[in-house]
Amino acid sequence: MKHRILVLGAGYAGAFAAGSLARRLSPADTEITVVNAEPVFIERMRMHQLAAGRELATLRLADVFAGTGARLRVARVTAVDPERKTVAVTGEDGDDELEYDTLLYTLGSRVADHGVPGVAEHAFDVAGRPSALRLRDHLDKLDSRGGVGTVLVVGEGLTGIETATEFAESRPGLSVALAARGELGAWLSPGARLHLREAFDRLGITVHEHTGIEAVGATYAVGADGTSFPADATVWTAGFAVGPIAAAAGLEVTEDGRIVVDDTMRSVSHPDVYAAGDSAYAIGVNGRPLPMSCASAGHTNMQATDAIVGRLTGRPVPNVKKTYIGNHISLGRYDAIFQTVDRDVRAKSWFVGGRKAARLKAGILRTSLWATSHPTFGMPKRKRRLTATTTADGTTAVATAPENAAA
Repeated sequence: MKHRILVLGAGYAGAFAAGSLARRLSPADTEITVVNAEPVFIERMRMHQLAAGRELATLRLADVFAGTGARLRVARVTAVDPERKTVAVTGEDGDDELEYDTLLYTLGSRVADHGVPGVAEHAFDVAGRPSALRLRDHLDKLDSRGGVGTVLVVGEGLTGIETATEFAESRPGLSVALAARGELGAWLSPGARLHLREAFDRLGITVHEHTGIEAVGATYAVGADGTSFPADATVWTAGFAVGPIAAAAGLEVTEDGRIVVDDTMRSVSHPDVYAAGDSAYAIGVNGRPLPMSCASAGHTNMQATDAIVGRLTGRPVPNVKKTYIGNHISLGRYDAIFQTVDRDVRAKSWFVGGRKAARLKAGILRTSLWATSHPTFGMPKRKRRLTATTTADGTTAVATAPENAAA
């Protein structure tokens, strides 16, 4: 019987990982299935652009996996049972249950509402394609009445800054404001912080600093001090969290739902389960948890696939260097900031701003999309056979590779 590898999610981490596994493992021994809720790849880093009105290229996952050997199942994951090694899914074909021998969990993250009243009912977000298109439709309705309206972006992180600047540039008739719990750009170097503030001034974005939003209504948001802010659209970008599926399955997770993994991305509670991307609570080379980001998805998916291939084929497990070098922030189409950070994730004095940084960010986005659409590019052509041993009860089991890491 073939070893069944199930990859849950085909985002930045899952899509590339599935292609890599299919390229490196022999189809005579393995069966790789990718489960994703939508038939297209969601370019998460550009959802704020989609909401603002830009047209994005559609990348069909069927095309991504064509010829790789990995099979695509378009369905939504509803539950995982690690004791029975099954995953419950639902899709156009109804409910089903998929069995696995090795599970790679890359379902990503979603908006964290932090229990704030009204967020679920009234706020918009740019965490996925459906929600970004819903926001886009709402903004189009505001445009249809002359573009008059107020958009309040809640959250001063990367997503909040990119969303506010994109909206202000793409829809100049709207009044755009941003509510920040602290100081805008406080985590940037002085030069980058100044560049950010100048961009906000140029685009006419109002900033409400030291303002926590404690409630959201259909046409307003309420600050912690009781101040009411008018908002024809409140866009919630105040953090992300992982869905409840992993926790409900009994996997060891953090408070925000991320699966706790060892240095090889293997679940510390269930050795047949691996996690990568936003779903994984992974520690970087600096001893700190990796942030939820596309860069972290790259490091963790490479480590997870290396570990799975190594253990299934009886080879040493390489150690991928998991580092975080900086933040790249778009400020509309023609402006951006690239801020480098040190080992402790503190901003260095050096940064790049303006059109040069914007071109660099555009290049990163194009490269990420190309890499996702060619998940087997650069992979070794040799497909490795699995190493099998016979257990005491006469069944066949995959041998475990040595735990020592190899470069």
